[in-house]
Amino acid sequence: MAEPQRIVRPLSPHLQIYRPQLTAVTSILTRITGNGLIVGTVLIVWWLFAITRGGDHYDLANRVIHSWPGVIVLTLSLWAVWYHYLAGLRHLLFDAGRGLEVRTAERLGWGVIIGSVVLTVLTFYVI
Repeated sequence: MAEPQRIVRPLSPHLQIYRPQLTAVTSILTRITGNGLIVGTVLIVWWLFAITRGGDHYDLANRVIHSWPGVIVLTLSLWAVWYHYLAGLRHLLFDAGRGLEVRTAERLGWGVIIGSVVLTVLTFYVI
């Protein structure tokens, strides 16, 4: 029986020429932030539970919250809350049949990204 000859074919051409679209990136980021919010939520719930236990439990949770990894997680969680909120509003517009033109959808995408950063910074100044 003859051995089948393997034909060496290039990768699909879209991998070399495809440019990720902003709407796809913002959609993926919405899913990532939604799942990432779980980490911040677990951290806050643990801290609140430690408050009820008092003593050493609270001291440990408070040290973790105020450590640099804790501050990073909470900061990213704050950004994720704003990003997820604004992306949800954008999605509501899309569901209503508005903002579906390519140019408008890209502007809304940039609005979600920039708006989430601005709102995160403003929240820090308010708090």
